[in-house]
Amino acid sequence: MNIAQESWGRTVEGEGITRFTLEAAGGVAVQLMSYGASLTSVRVPDRRGTVEEVTLGFDSLDGYLNPHPYFGSTLGRVANRIARGRFTLDGKTCSLFCNNGKNHLHGGKKGFDRAAWASAAFQRDGQAGVLFMYESPDGEEGYPGVLNARVTYVLSDAGVLDMIFEARADAATIVNLSNHAYWNLKGDGRGDIRDHELTLFADRYLPVDSELIPTGELRPVEGTPYDFRTPKSIGRDLEAAGGGYDNCYVLGDPADRGSEAGLRAVARVREPSRGRGLEMWTTQPGVQLYSGHMLGPLAGRGGTYTKYGAFALETEGFPDAINQPAFPSVVLRPGGHMRERTRIRFFAT
Repeated sequence: MNIAQESWGRTVEGEGITRFTLEAAGGVAVQLMSYGASLTSVRVPDRRGTVEEVTLGFDSLDGYLNPHPYFGSTLGRVANRIARGRFTLDGKTCSLFCNNGKNHLHGGKKGFDRAAWASAAFQRDGQAGVLFMYESPDGEEGYPGVLNARVTYVLSDAGVLDMIFEARADAATIVNLSNHAYWNLKGDGRGDIRDHELTLFADRYLPVDSELIPTGELRPVEGTPYDFRTPKSIGRDLEAAGGGYDNCYVLGDPADRGSEAGLRAVARVREPSRGRGLEMWTTQPGVQLYSGHMLGPLAGRGGTYTKYGAFALETEGFPDAINQPAFPSVVLRPGGHMRERTRIRFFAT
């Protein structure tokens, strides 16, 4: 394993940002940066051994400082949507910044994706990684309590990437951390992803209203365009799904369907022309599939990113969980420790 770090510019507030490069012997290379605790680059070989970029992003820090759709960012305090930016916890109503119409999205106006995190690189037992740390003050974006968050990325010599999300708080609050990498297994900027073959290990999904807020129902995927239980191109049923997917899927128990080290199986994706693929596992109860139908046009590292230029699989708690009592809780209390893990294995066939 090789690991390197470099200064990668400063934020408008003058905070220095560090970029890290992790390289595994098999050809997988990952870049990370302390701005947003972000995954900025993943390079993997195809079936012929050609190594290319498979995530969307920018060549310099400036691209990330400007508005962008959370390329590789850590999302927090709460990923996804909270209806009307309001919730009640222990009898107290909290109001959040609404940055998605009438709703709160991915942590608000300045979520964790816009923070400069402290960072430390490490190597151990055939692995290289980076630990990112951020203290979110009481009242930031309307959230109660001081929250200490940690995100650890670990790349193994076998090319397996682990993302570990942790948090502790000094008062009752809510937290739901996730990563928002955009994937195109043909290569960054090399066409769209509608031909990617996707399997999702989920029997149910969360229907949403016109503002993408879950209705509270856990609906079976059987007989719907949301059924990816067997391999299917992302594009096959797009029109029947209203032109795009932006839905949370309910994952099974860790013992089901190819679990790995106590993790729930999430997805398997394969791009047929070059043979690159990824498999994903998580401890989280859900995964948000986003088909990139609202992407761009936006100038990025791979050229101009446009509609269907990438997909995202965001492992997370359910959207609007704090307002939906039947959903798994995202409440974190003093003395508690939130810890979630997502694992990605890259392959080529």
